[in-house]
Amino acid sequence: MSINPRIADHPIDPQFTQRWSPRAFTGESIPEQTLLSFFEAARWAPSAYNSQPWRFLYARRDTPNWERFLGLLNEFNHGWAQHASALVIVISKTTFTAPGASEETPALWHTFDTGSAWGHLALQASNSGWHSHGMAGFDQELTRRELKIPEGYALHAAVAIGKLGDKASLPDYLQAREIPSPRQPLSALVAEGDFSL
Repeated sequence: MSINPRIADHPIDPQFTQRWSPRAFTGESIPEQTLLSFFEAARWAPSAYNSQPWRFLYARRDTPNWERFLGLLNEFNHGWAQHASALVIVISKTTFTAPGASEETPALWHTFDTGSAWGHLALQASNSGWHSHGMAGFDQELTRRELKIPEGYALHAAVAIGKLGDKASLPDYLQAREIPSPRQPLSALVAEGDFSL
């Protein structure tokens, strides 16, 4: 993509407007070290009590786990994500042991912290010339069984990672959507003081 139609209303680093979530991927393999660098960025996300509740399970294309992970996606996402280079399942631990405590208690912020880690992963992928696309469309019960995820872990999303491909590889109804999406104005998302949005 040569021209980015996204314009920030306030000065920010260009990495935030350059990151976007395509569906057209080239289908090439991703080196494991490259993928691990994305997880390394996620590892450094902030978390309450430094509890680091996020967990990532992954499969790279052309490896034994690839078809298993692809089979977890719904039909719509399977159609385009089959051309990705890696698939990731994002989960989080729902309990933690507070400093000085001996027993685990509910980690009420585990989703907040895991979202931060996913954001770090997505930005590192983008900064490295790759793209990521988060998906809610996957079978959570099947995923828990297939990947042996124990109770006490919440399932959040599947993520496709790959190199940007030709949008002509997508069905016609998706080609028009294959551009960086806009955002709501800041005034619709942020208010000083009381809720007034």
